[in-house]
Amino acid sequence: MAAPEFDKATQTELEAAAFRKLVAHLRERNDVQNIDMMTLAGFCRNCLSRWYRESAAEQGITIADPDAREIVYGMPYKDWQAQYQKEATAEQQAAFAKANPGH
Repeated sequence: MAAPEFDKATQTELEAAAFRKLVAHLRERNDVQNIDMMTLAGFCRNCLSRWYRESAAEQGITIADPDAREIVYGMPYKDWQAQYQKEATAEQQAAFAKANPGH
């Protein structure tokens, strides 16, 4: 069965809604560390904020990196780090290195 086809506006609305739900989910799951996301999924909140910034740039819109991160994190990145980021364990670092060689 093929995926349904939508007009461009509907597709954009659906993609935007999915993005908002992903961002809301990541804000709620502040217990999930970026290093674990990178190890398991190959992207993290910082990647998502970079993709947002890059997409804006493609539209001729300049968004500073800290502003893009605040859109994804729901607060300034330094605040999120202070409240939720934990020191990576040796196991997390090893898993990250194995999953992301040369990164």
